[in-house]
Amino acid sequence: MENQNLNILDEVNKGATMGMDAINFVSEKVTDNEFKEVLDVEYNKYKDISRRVNNVYAKYSDKEPHETTTMNKMMTWYGIQMKTMADDTTSKLSELLMQGTNMGIIEGRRLINQNTNIDQDVKSILNDFVVMQEDSVETLKKYL
Repeated sequence: MENQNLNILDEVNKGATMGMDAINFVSEKVTDNEFKEVLDVEYNKYKDISRRVNNVYAKYSDKEPHETTTMNKMMTWYGIQMKTMADDTTSKLSELLMQGTNMGIIEGRRLINQNTNIDQDVKSILNDFVVMQEDSVETLKKYL
């Protein structure tokens, strides 16, 4: 079970760091100040989840939680650059973030459904992460 808890914490932290990376890459292209503020709030939500993972991770391992790899960061950056070359409107940026967030929701829901016997602190972080992403999609929809 400890390994299961550790794997979930790693997956959540990878998702949170990927979310922060994507927001950083997209923020460079944002011209709408209101949207930029929304992204700052979303970034801080991901950062808070990552902080929570780090706080409980030592209970399961003496290592650091997994984050996104340099290759994944480069691929995320490159994907955003290519998909916004012809269209970098707020609507397009919102759409790209929603696509990534939806992938995180799917993976998070899968983890919830397939891991019913995890520790309560891990379950709480996982549930909060998925709900936070679902709320984020609702927020981003306003900018399509």
